[in-house]
Amino acid sequence: MSVDHIRYDLLAQEALRSVVRRVLLDVAKTGLPGEHHFYISFDTRAPGVRLSQRMLEKYPEEMTIVLQHQFWDLIVTDTTFEVGLSFGGIPERLLVPFSALKGFFDPSVKFGLQFELAANESEEEETEDSPFEAPRSANAPAPLKPARGAASEPVLASAASNPASSDQDAPERPASGAQVVQLDVFRNKK
Repeated sequence: MSVDHIRYDLLAQEALRSVVRRVLLDVAKTGLPGEHHFYISFDTRAPGVRLSQRMLEKYPEEMTIVLQHQFWDLIVTDTTFEVGLSFGGIPERLLVPFSALKGFFDPSVKFGLQFELAANESEEEETEDSPFEAPRSANAPAPLKPARGAASEPVLASAASNPASSDQDAPERPASGAQVVQLDVFRNKK
């Protein structure tokens, strides 16, 4: 089998991260259009991630934030985004490099992207903590697992454990028509 000296896998990851960057750049300029909102998962240990010690202790490996109703001062650069969010009523400021992204999901249109970390994380190193599962086949969308934590705490478990919570607060799960893009679909298997 040939060796990929061009590293198409890295080029594709970079291109997919630029999709997220472009979407966030548009939102920073004009706000969220229509019913669009985002679940963004990232590795809290990745180089360049900046969050408070309180948040790092609560989410030592991975965190999922929600950009929907209560976020402010979204700033997007070529390599990072910075945003203000409230966690349990306490305002926080996060700085996240695009290289730290693990997943991006817009439930309003059932669109999602899954990322490999820049540290060449292999399929065998994936853990149960990932908010997205790998598709079982090239045509099957990946179902979401419960998020480990998110802005304003809208994790899947909270809606199930609190029947008094409104349906509007519960995160949506992708239907069978969800589009989750994963690079493994494009790779040659050995």
